[in-house]
Amino acid sequence: MFEIQSKQRFQPPLRFLPASPTPSPSVLLLDLRFPCRRFSRVRCCSGGGNGGSAKPQQLQQRRAYPFDEIEPRWQRYWEENRTFRTPDEDLDMSKPKCYILDMFPYPSGAGLHVGHPLGYTATDILSRFKRMKGFNVLHPMGWDAFGLPAEQYAIETGTHPKVTTIRNIDRFRSQLKLLGFSYDWDREISTTDPEYYKWTQWIFLQLLKRGLAYQAEVPVNWCPALGTVLANEEVVDGVSERGGFPVIRKPMRQWMLKITSYSERLLEDLDDLDWPESIKEMQRNWIGRSEGAELEFHVIGSDGQERGIKLSVYTTRPDTIFGATYLVVAPEHISLASLVPKEQEKQVEEYRELAARKSELERTDLQKEKTGVFSGSYAKNPATGESIPIWIADYVLGSYGTGAIMAVPAHDSRDYEFAVKYDIPIIRVVEPAGTSSNFDGPYVDDGFVINSSNMSSGLNINGLTCKEAATEVIDWLERTGHGSKKVNYKLRDWLFARQRYWGEPFPVIFLNETGELVPLPESQLPLTLPELDDFTPTGTGEPPLAKAKTWVNTIDPISGKAARRETNTMPQWAGSCWYYLRFMDPKNSTALVNKDKERYWSPVDIYVGGAEHSVLHLLYARFWHKVLYDIGVVSTIEPFRCLINQGLILGEVEYVAYKDAEGRLLSADSVSDVGEYAQERIPIEKVTKAGDFYVLKDDLSIRLISRSYKMSKSRGNVINPDDVVSEYGADSLRLYEMFMGPLRDSKAWSTGGIEGVHRFLARIWRLVVGAPLPDGSYREGTVVTDDKPTLEQLRALHKCIDKVSEEIQETRFNTGISAMMEFINAAYKWDNHPKPIMEAFILLLSPYAPHMAEELWFRLGHSSSLAYENFPE
Repeated sequence: MFEIQSKQRFQPPLRFLPASPTPSPSVLLLDLRFPCRRFSRVRCCSGGGNGGSAKPQQLQQRRAYPFDEIEPRWQRYWEENRTFRTPDEDLDMSKPKCYILDMFPYPSGAGLHVGHPLGYTATDILSRFKRMKGFNVLHPMGWDAFGLPAEQYAIETGTHPKVTTIRNIDRFRSQLKLLGFSYDWDREISTTDPEYYKWTQWIFLQLLKRGLAYQAEVPVNWCPALGTVLANEEVVDGVSERGGFPVIRKPMRQWMLKITSYSERLLEDLDDLDWPESIKEMQRNWIGRSEGAELEFHVIGSDGQERGIKLSVYTTRPDTIFGATYLVVAPEHISLASLVPKEQEKQVEEYRELAARKSELERTDLQKEKTGVFSGSYAKNPATGESIPIWIADYVLGSYGTGAIMAVPAHDSRDYEFAVKYDIPIIRVVEPAGTSSNFDGPYVDDGFVINSSNMSSGLNINGLTCKEAATEVIDWLERTGHGSKKVNYKLRDWLFARQRYWGEPFPVIFLNETGELVPLPESQLPLTLPELDDFTPTGTGEPPLAKAKTWVNTIDPISGKAARRETNTMPQWAGSCWYYLRFMDPKNSTALVNKDKERYWSPVDIYVGGAEHSVLHLLYARFWHKVLYDIGVVSTIEPFRCLINQGLILGEVEYVAYKDAEGRLLSADSVSDVGEYAQERIPIEKVTKAGDFYVLKDDLSIRLISRSYKMSKSRGNVINPDDVVSEYGADSLRLYEMFMGPLRDSKAWSTGGIEGVHRFLARIWRLVVGAPLPDGSYREGTVVTDDKPTLEQLRALHKCIDKVSEEIQETRFNTGISAMMEFINAAYKWDNHPKPIMEAFILLLSPYAPHMAEELWFRLGHSSSLAYENFPE
């Protein structure tokens, strides 16, 4: 057996509830079969005290096993003995390590719902398992606590964001402890702690030194009502995702991070990661590496004369140059003003204003109808020598490539749509092998080049494959000076500023005389936020920090000159880009992380979180990690070795019937146009199943629609884990969430399902402790015997050990639970239950249901926690 790291001895306050009057046989039978349905929603109590209005004697009659005593007792024990503390200075680094990390949560005011513990339970099982396998385990928890929601709440209520954040963190922490997660709470961090964001600011200064942080005038999603710039993902249909406020595009001076300098490395290093292939593909698409050509078109006026202006265009299909029948420039193109003659200015300006109200996601949505306006100018196609019109359209972005494209409507679906709408010529220049080119719509695949020869320009690519033609065109462009080969990326530099109060201040100042930017000396970090009473937007685009005049106006500590502080703050992403490193060394005041500790713990071995973070958080964290690698702070090129995305837990299944104008219910299979009919939600007690479908109990001809929805306050389907723990216990919630189905799949919550798991735990309890005494209490010891195990018993145990061990390592937790259920079914048929058999099973159970396992382990005569016992082999 492994020694317990803290050498803790078990000293729990063992107090059993007082005996209650003997229940009638019918009541006892009901308790055993349907114990949970008779529970009132009372809170778990510690010791033997009341947990609400129900008396201890009443609770004892109703419970399937005494989880309400066991769980608070063991949670107290773990906390008092710091059972899961990972030693800091005295860590035995000769042992193998396993760093298991949850994506740390934003502590919202709503607290946890039952979807949150899904990933946390999985990582807790893995952490407990690895400890029992002899690993040093790092399993911390913290808070991604800066952000807009706390600031909006402050604006609405006048409560300081710090107060709201601390209150929310306290609630989240208490909820997580209620579920028995084995976090090392000594390492708890919050991104809002100045001792934490001191090092976020330090990283920013390193980026600034290396030219990876800069300021630029860029078009941004500006929300006047929220008073801040929003990321593209935070804008839906022209309004803010939070609050539904109008969003416009406007140029603002912003901090940018040069993530594009790391495009190739971010792409190449994905190959070696143990991540879901779908997530890696999403990152590849976001980075968007493409090979093509950059070529120049000479601008021509309406009089046919060249105007001395060149438009650079990037294309991934240089083989289709003969099919380019028009050019498109983005509404924000830097040269747009020089392209538009006076008579077109009004139309162009009106179009630009319309485009400014759309997010980039809206503009590039393939399903949106294409819109545009003629610029009034033309360009000369260098291959054909013909003049083609220059259009302005919002499906081209100024931030991608050169902000201009050559449009080939015969071989690009967006260009085709646009050309058809505005009656622009369509010339086919590629056709598939052995097929006539007489077909409708654009042909977007490879084939052989046709209609692509011009003696005047000296280019003839007819008959070549697309790949051969592209190579030939690039050679021709470079020979004639019309262009060159080019590698391009869709990835754009990271807009790294927000016009809000509740974020990390930038550690820079600007001299009043010259406007020169001066980084703060590292010795002056952290630069803390000033206290403010008014967090409302200024309405001018200036951030709320501009109101803190005495903080903004300062003195340059080096020159002594008057200066102003930066009033933007960093985005919420900043603190979450490197938090995994701080967990390795959270109290270090002289360095971001100690080099020896970083070398031992890096990289994170298992990182678990939602797929919604698949691009931005993970990409930004990888970028910062590579910068830190380049400057010698970290020893690995990637931060997260293995990534697991847990699925969603949806609300309980809802049943709906269609209703006609007279109020008659209609069967779902008879309704063709669902928009014509009202819907009525049917209570579950009025529903039954007929074959593969759900129908009304009172009228089996009425087929119903059954569907689960994401949990939300608006639907009223949020399940509070506190209520579940009160009624069923934390172990039941943990076990049920793992038993619902594969970790990575989405699944619907079912109260009936958790009742079944709760009964399973009760069977384990009775198998080891025995049936309840006549007064409803349980004996203090167990009914386990000292008999020698039989061959049958050993076989059943080792079959279970083999399956549970494999399924934990493969994160197939649901099938591991099934194996334990099979073992318990077999054990109930035995005449005796030898101690070695039951001890081993309790160790198997402990990662899943740690409170019960600890209690049973103690009752079997062990004086210390099982957290560091050897996992059965």
